[in-house]
Amino acid sequence: MKTKNFLIIGAAGIVVIAAVIIFINFSAGSSEKPMGSAKQAIKSVGVKAEIIRPKPLKNIIYSNGTLISNESVDLRSETSGKITSILFEEGKWVKRGDLLIKINDADLQATLKKNKARSGLARDIEYRYKQLLEKGLTSQQEYDAKLSELNSVLADVEFTEAQIAKTEIKAPFDGIIGLRSVSVGSAISPDIKIATLQSINPIKVDFSVPQKYFGLIREGKTIYVRLTSVNRSFTGTIYAIEPKIDQNTRTVQARAKVANDRGELTPGAYVEIEIVLEELSNAVMVPTGVIVPDISGEKIYLYKSGIAVPVPIETGIRTAEEIQIKSGVETGDTLIVSGIIQLRPGIRVKLNSIN
Repeated sequence: MKTKNFLIIGAAGIVVIAAVIIFINFSAGSSEKPMGSAKQAIKSVGVKAEIIRPKPLKNIIYSNGTLISNESVDLRSETSGKITSILFEEGKWVKRGDLLIKINDADLQATLKKNKARSGLARDIEYRYKQLLEKGLTSQQEYDAKLSELNSVLADVEFTEAQIAKTEIKAPFDGIIGLRSVSVGSAISPDIKIATLQSINPIKVDFSVPQKYFGLIREGKTIYVRLTSVNRSFTGTIYAIEPKIDQNTRTVQARAKVANDRGELTPGAYVEIEIVLEELSNAVMVPTGVIVPDISGEKIYLYKSGIAVPVPIETGIRTAEEIQIKSGVETGDTLIVSGIIQLRPGIRVKLNSIN
C-alpha cells in the first residue's frame, strides 16, 4: 500500500515538473518573439524625405515705429500787429510761396513812400555832384558825402521793405495746413501760433532695432510699413541712421521715407515695420523640426543608401517654419523629415515618400 502511494505521488510530481517546464518554455518563446519584432522594427524605420534645393530668402526683422511729417512748421508772425486778411482754408493744400496771412502795414507803407521820395532826391544830388567832380568844380570829399547820404536813404528803403515782408506770412513749402487759431481783426505777436503746416508726401517713419543688427542696417534698405487702419503695406527706404547706440535701450535709431501719394498715412500714427536686412538668392532652407540638438551643436539626418547618416550643421536665419543651413549639407542631398525621434546613427531606413 505504501509502495502504491509512493508511486502515485512520484507520478504527480513528474506531471508538475513537466508542466512547469512547458510553461517556462512557452513564456520564453513569447518574450523572444516581440523582442525579435522590435529589433526588426528598429532595423528598418519608415521615413519621409525631401531633396535639398536652394531657394530665395529674405532676412526680415520686425519693429514698431511712428510716422512723422516730411516737413512740419508752426506758422507764426515775425512781428506784432492786427490781421487784415486770412487767405487759406483749414485742412487744404497750399503751395510754397502762397500768401496765407496779411498783417496791417499801413504805417510801414507810409514810411516806405517817404523813404523812396528821399532816395529820389538823394540820387539826383549824387548825380549832380558826380558831374561837378568830373569837371573839377567840387572836391572828392563833398561828392563822397552826397554818395553816403544816397546809400543811407537806400538802406532805409530796404529796411522798410523788409519790415513790410514780415507782415506777410507765406507757405515755406507745399503741404496741408491745419486748423487756425486766429481770426481777421485779431492782434497777434510772435508768441501766437497761427496754424501748423505739414508736408506728408513722402512721409517719414522713425523706428529702432536691437544693437546686434547695427552692422546690417544701412541706407537704402527696404522696409514695409503697415498701419492697422489700412489693410495694405507701404514700401519705404531707410535714408538716415543714428551713428550711436542708445545706452539705455541698447537700440539704434533709424529713419525712412515712405511714399504717401493718397495721404493714407498720418503723422503721429503707430505703425508695424518689417525690415529687409538681407536678400539671398540661393539659401538652403530646411524645416525647423528636423534639427536635432547635440552636445557639440546641432545636426540633421541625411538618407544615404538606406542608412540614416547624422551630419553636423551650422544654422543661420530663422523664419516661422524653416531655418537656413549655412554649412554641412549640399544641394541635392536627401534630407529625412519624419521619424526623427526614432533615428540613430547608422540605422536602416525605408523611404515612404520623397519630395
